[in-house]
Amino acid sequence: MTGLVYKVLRRTEWTAAQVTGVFTGSPADARDGFIHLSAADQVRGVCERHFAGEDDLVLLTIEADRLGPQLKWETSHEGEAYPHLYGTLPLALVRTVAEILRGSDGRLKFPSEIA
Repeated sequence: MTGLVYKVLRRTEWTAAQVTGVFTGSPADARDGFIHLSAADQVRGVCERHFAGEDDLVLLTIEADRLGPQLKWETSHEGEAYPHLYGTLPLALVRTVAEILRGSDGRLKFPSEIA
């Protein structure tokens, strides 16, 4: 799979990963046994379902093909394929880091590539 994949995480999780140079996953990732990633058109929905009402979110952009065979696209219970990383995420593989800010209307604002 080529293209970009994204990881939404809390600023505290990002700060902890910067100390070690590796993101090992959120509590939800640890529970499920892989790091949850998203395609561009899935990021908004992920934020609405799993980060509702939260601020201080960070969006990582990663080139999918750099993740190698540890990246698997798997179908969720809703029937949509999501990228899952079976392993850790070395921060050297992160292409960009962006804050997910809240606009004056209260809605989250994303980088332009997020649908």
